[in-house]
Amino acid sequence: MNSLSKYASLVKLSHTVFAMPFALTGFALALYDMRGQQWYATWAAWLLLKVVLCTFFARNTAMGFNRWADRDIDAANPRTAGRDIPAGRISPRSALLFTAANAVLFTITASTINPLTAILSPVALAVITFYSLCKRFTSLAHIILGLSLAIAPAGAYIAVTGHLAPAPCILSLLVATWCAGFDIIYALQDADFDRQNRLHSIPARFPAAVALGISIGLHAVSITALAMFASYCPQGVLLYAGCGIFTALLIMQHILVTPSRQRNIGIAFGTLNGIASLVLAAFVIADLIIAR
Repeated sequence: MNSLSKYASLVKLSHTVFAMPFALTGFALALYDMRGQQWYATWAAWLLLKVVLCTFFARNTAMGFNRWADRDIDAANPRTAGRDIPAGRISPRSALLFTAANAVLFTITASTINPLTAILSPVALAVITFYSLCKRFTSLAHIILGLSLAIAPAGAYIAVTGHLAPAPCILSLLVATWCAGFDIIYALQDADFDRQNRLHSIPARFPAAVALGISIGLHAVSITALAMFASYCPQGVLLYAGCGIFTALLIMQHILVTPSRQRNIGIAFGTLNGIASLVLAAFVIADLIIAR
């Protein structure tokens, strides 16, 4: 396995599908909100590249640090013992250097966008790395993970406009609760291991039925936030279709995974949520472009 493949495996590059579509949605929303102002396509393209790079570097930092911080936990857990660091494909030192390099690149890139993104870049790094430590002392780690992903749409909006507004904040609420909800489903796999090793998660603290009930509650907030966010967008067929598909996919997760049927966690976590984020982003962005 070459170096690029090893590091792509380390950070689960395919999982970029969870954050990147919402960063692009925040970017498109910001351009739509600036429709009365003069701006140039070359400026927007250059700024879009910076937003994509920031999202990419931030995610690499978060996942690299997570794998480094959890290397001993992963080695002890049969489900994760095959990950790159415990399996010996990447050394802890190399993983930490990779993480540091991406953190520096994120900070530099964010600092070239505008003063607010420069000021907020260390805050973003603090949030996305703090998540990896949370399972050691709080069951709210899922919420911190949600906040980490929620930075993407808000940060992209700030990159374009230099300020926040209600719509991107509501979109960030949608992302935070959506992510926290599906992370609870994912954490069901390690509930017994977490209890035995004094690690904290919603499934480790509560029975599966209660944990899934909390996940459902968070996703109910996501759907409510989606309806609120949609009210700020042009009211087109594509918007309604995207919102409908996203909602249906969230509901499908809770049909596939129940307290007595957990074999579909992989499909619910990876496949359905990946499709949900891509579809919603594609439909909302298309709706914003057409309306502009």
